[in-house]
Amino acid sequence: MVKQIIFNLAMFIALSGCFLNKNRMTNLEIIKSTYEGKTSEENGKNLAKYVADEISWTEAKGFPYAGTYIGLDNVTKNVFSRLGSEWINYKFTPEDYVASDDKVVAYGTYTGTYKLTGKAFIARAAHVWRLKAGEIVKFEQFVDSQPVIDATK
Repeated sequence: MVKQIIFNLAMFIALSGCFLNKNRMTNLEIIKSTYEGKTSEENGKNLAKYVADEISWTEAKGFPYAGTYIGLDNVTKNVFSRLGSEWINYKFTPEDYVASDDKVVAYGTYTGTYKLTGKAFIARAAHVWRLKAGEIVKFEQFVDSQPVIDATK
């Protein structure tokens, strides 16, 4: 009787663990959720949901918003708010993803039109994301900045 109770308890714990693991998103799924929502607002909510408090966010040297920003508030202030106010339809369209352990790379194309000049651009880019325990802890942008800079002149 005691063996049966222990066996049943062990099975319950094992099955519960399997159930919980099935519901946990993979690193790739987390990153995809920041790009592939139905709206940009949904993408932003997913980013905020998974970002670590002290995320390190690096925009490439030569890019208009170059620098490393710590924390989502600083990223929002120095990157997202500026992109939203200075550009029309600025977006990154991922072409594909590469995932390995704690890193996910998204590569694709930036597009947009600079409001002050009315000039549009297309630029290839890659984003390298690093995650720890289901949280985004680091972002680094690699981009052909010249088409972006040209659109601002």
